[in-house]
Amino acid sequence: MLDNISIVLVNPSHPGNIGSTARAMKTMGLSQLCLVAPDDFPSGTATALASGADDILRNAKVCETLDEALADCQFVVGTSARVRGVSLPLVDPRSCAQSIVQEAANNKVALIFGREDSGLSNEQLRRCHLQVHIPTNEDFSSLNLGAAVQVLSYEIRMAELLNKDALDLPIPKSNELASMDDMERYYDHLYSVLMEIGFLDHSSHEKIMAKMRRLYGRVRPDQVELGILRGILSETQRCLASGGGTQKTTE
Repeated sequence: MLDNISIVLVNPSHPGNIGSTARAMKTMGLSQLCLVAPDDFPSGTATALASGADDILRNAKVCETLDEALADCQFVVGTSARVRGVSLPLVDPRSCAQSIVQEAANNKVALIFGREDSGLSNEQLRRCHLQVHIPTNEDFSSLNLGAAVQVLSYEIRMAELLNKDALDLPIPKSNELASMDDMERYYDHLYSVLMEIGFLDHSSHEKIMAKMRRLYGRVRPDQVELGILRGILSETQRCLASGGGTQKTTE
């Protein structure tokens, strides 16, 4: 799945950043690097900064244009240090990584980074489906290109590992959810008890029951849980019928 994810550097100006990107990628299991019109590549500086990720540099795809780099991709994410005036969904790195991992299961994905001094242009961002912004410290927001790739690569790896672990987790025992018919009987029972204890004497019956419906609609109790709730109501009615039930005393 990770082989479907490409890191695309658009017009990188410094070969050291290309090497740092390769290193960041390899530490997180990514291998597909694409360079769009790099100023200086191949480069000994890039190899030195890759610190052993030479295979990623050796296999890097070099393109003349961004359109060429994205030609076979079905999902494209653009990174931006600044929130641009482009109407794209804007997400944080963690949410972005989850979307990338989901898409990469069946599609080719490109995560693109702009030139170090200017980032991605609005025109380049318009080719994207999603925009990701790393929430750096407002007082010192300068983030090296290799470091930005490391942040996103880490989040992608974590999302991928969590996705794998989810498949191996034991499935907790669950009961069938209560049917709408069961819930309607419960609401009738609840209404009767609230009337008996005087809870609705000074309230709007319709509004209170509407709020209770919304509450249980969010909870969505299963059949066992609903049985417990019905049991509480029945016991409340039994206590009322017997004159209030027993009263606990303490010595």
